[in-house]
Amino acid sequence: MLRLALFDCDGTLVDSEHAIVAAMDDAFAALHLPAPPQNMVRANIGLSLQSALRALTPALDDDVRAQLVEAYRVAYFQHRNAAADAPEPLFDGVRDALDKLRAAGWQLGVATGKSMRGLTRLLDAHGISDYFATLQTADNHPSKPDPAMALAALDQCLVEPDHGVMIGDTSFDMGCARSAGMAAIGVGWGYHNADALRAAGAMAIADSPADLPQLINEIMCQRT
Repeated sequence: MLRLALFDCDGTLVDSEHAIVAAMDDAFAALHLPAPPQNMVRANIGLSLQSALRALTPALDDDVRAQLVEAYRVAYFQHRNAAADAPEPLFDGVRDALDKLRAAGWQLGVATGKSMRGLTRLLDAHGISDYFATLQTADNHPSKPDPAMALAALDQCLVEPDHGVMIGDTSFDMGCARSAGMAAIGVGWGYHNADALRAAGAMAIADSPADLPQLINEIMCQRT
């Protein structure tokens, strides 16, 4: 039986808050606009860049917001280039959890609001690109919680929704999973709290990456 464990990236696989907030501050500064508070930026990590900026600047003109999108992209990759070979760090225990899931026969995937360019750079830097059978990004899909990324990942991996689980740190991930008919597992080390994850449909919350392999198997046993 084919099974898919589909991971969010920022806040789930990697700790990218500092890089995202710094790039957001620089983007707003480039347009001489006041930067949004860090807690607001944090709350919208996981959305596509366009969707996050719409949420952060609801009264802003669309043309100015488009300039912010481009300014953010420039700032983000300037920060990444300055960091050279030091990518956003994997959360402790993530690589081991991925290894255990692969050994147990799971196909792995990523569904993220990042661009494909940013995602592949990150996975390559950590040496885990070959772990994933499917990569779904905001380049080709609407932002989560729309289920398009999850449905495309299931289709590419030939997996039925009942045999798929999404793992993420935000309510956007949980909504995406449930709309796609997948199981949804929240993680306790990311950017939305456990109450928000449960309210959005999380069936369980992992306290650490080490908990994920057993928790995923338990949830899937309940569904089959």
